[in-house]
Amino acid sequence: MSNKFIVRSKQYDLKEDKSVTMTIRIEKKLQKSYDDLANKSNRSRNELISMALQYAIENLEFVGDDTEEYS
Repeated sequence: MSNKFIVRSKQYDLKEDKSVTMTIRIEKKLQKSYDDLANKSNRSRNELISMALQYAIENLEFVGDDTEEYS
């Protein structure tokens, strides 16, 4: 199984918006990377960041202080 974060060009659909507004600070280089990917994929930078955060949560392995592993 691949651990790649795959982004395809957006196929427009009408989904219910369940989003909230959140402010974060990122490095300019990371912003540039998302801008470039947004242009290539026909998706907004915001949408790509949201997808990346969801991917991170779904593929996260958390190891607690007591060395007990969680997945």
